[in-house]
Amino acid sequence: MPADAWRILACAGGWLGWSVLIGWLAQRLPPAALERDSWLTAPRAWGERPADYERWLQIRRWKHRLPDAGTAFAGGVRKASLVGRDGQALRRLVAETRRAELVHLALWPFWIATALWLPPAGVLLNLLFATAFNLPCLLLQRFNRLRITALLQRMGRQRPGGG
Repeated sequence: MPADAWRILACAGGWLGWSVLIGWLAQRLPPAALERDSWLTAPRAWGERPADYERWLQIRRWKHRLPDAGTAFAGGVRKASLVGRDGQALRRLVAETRRAELVHLALWPFWIATALWLPPAGVLLNLLFATAFNLPCLLLQRFNRLRITALLQRMGRQRPGGG
């Protein structure tokens, strides 16, 4: 087999293996690890707002085209199956958006490993691939979490005696 074929196979196998490993590890995160935002998942200081995602990224136009691999491992859930108006369902959905965001943040840097066997042009191609396949998913998770968190806050203010 030619060297280029091995390199392509190494990339495909590497991405697949890394994706399975990261997904498997993320599925095993304890619920407590997903209850609150970390510095990675917290809204940014510049004041992230769902309206900005809608206006500048037109996220509602393309979000339905993204896959949901939430059920790839036993015990996982599709985020669409968590849609509900009760606080518990919404908090679970917020936690799942954190899990998904962490997965895509952890998947993205695999392109760096491709520098071990690819020439610079191939590494650049993998960087573009990693960005094209992870950035939209990251943006969608942040958008959804911002919207749901705002809804939960409104629900808390409407509850009698709820503050």
